[in-house]
Amino acid sequence: MTQAHQHTPHRGAQHGHPQDHGAGGQAEILDLDAEVLAEHLASITAWLPLKSAPRHIVDLGCGTGAGTFALLDRFPDAHVTAVDTAAGHLQHLREKACARGMAERVRTVQADLDDTAWPGLGLPGLVWASASLHHMAHPDRALRKVHETLAPGGLFALVELAGLPRFLPESAPEDRPGLEERCHAATDRFHAEHVSHRRADWGPMLTAAGFTVEGERTVAVHIEGSRSEAIGRYALGILRRIRGTAAGMLCAEDLAALDRLLDTDGPHSILRRDDLAVRTERTVWAARRT
Repeated sequence: MTQAHQHTPHRGAQHGHPQDHGAGGQAEILDLDAEVLAEHLASITAWLPLKSAPRHIVDLGCGTGAGTFALLDRFPDAHVTAVDTAAGHLQHLREKACARGMAERVRTVQADLDDTAWPGLGLPGLVWASASLHHMAHPDRALRKVHETLAPGGLFALVELAGLPRFLPESAPEDRPGLEERCHAATDRFHAEHVSHRRADWGPMLTAAGFTVEGERTVAVHIEGSRSEAIGRYALGILRRIRGTAAGMLCAEDLAALDRLLDTDGPHSILRRDDLAVRTERTVWAARRT
């Protein structure tokens, strides 16, 4: 929810030879994530067990604003304080807010949520954190800070991913069937070592931080690629990111097949495929400060 972002570093690619495109490529992925999964994000915001519509919302690890704008749409009388470590993401979010006529409803704050001292964030009725807390070095401390930040009776919505989305059918690509699953297995091994909270059960940690967990919901996502050309670009960006993480763990044949998919000028480019679908899951915990 880079969402975020919110996310681990994203990797970019030029045709045939993937390279790291830095923050620009990451911002593009976050924007595509928001565009492709907008309907599912809206269903999550609609599900939240709120006692009343919040007037002040904090989006922790806001990335380029997927959650921020979904919440502004859901709660038209609210304003959002959007927090992220990346100045570029915050600038991009402000530009989008201006373009949508929402500049007066958004405040951005650059901060590292792993710091022991957080900036003043007001007393929000809703705190939102999408795909951001699993990157915390001390998530238990971060959860206690969220609890302190919320207004009494306020709600904390924590959204986490089951993993990176999948796009290809199992039989693809034709010369290396099952390539995507092997790539994901490699990235899972990397994340198990370097992002230890990625698949955490947040319920007990929320309770330990003083919250009352009022709901947990897993949203299954399956979107056929024919519905949006953005899905091809989204798949390209995600596979570039996977290549940056998994290249050293793939055999030469798999790496070559992956590079053929990433070669946007080549005949095997993932942008030329008509059999893509977005498959993933997101789980949301709704926890109240009682």
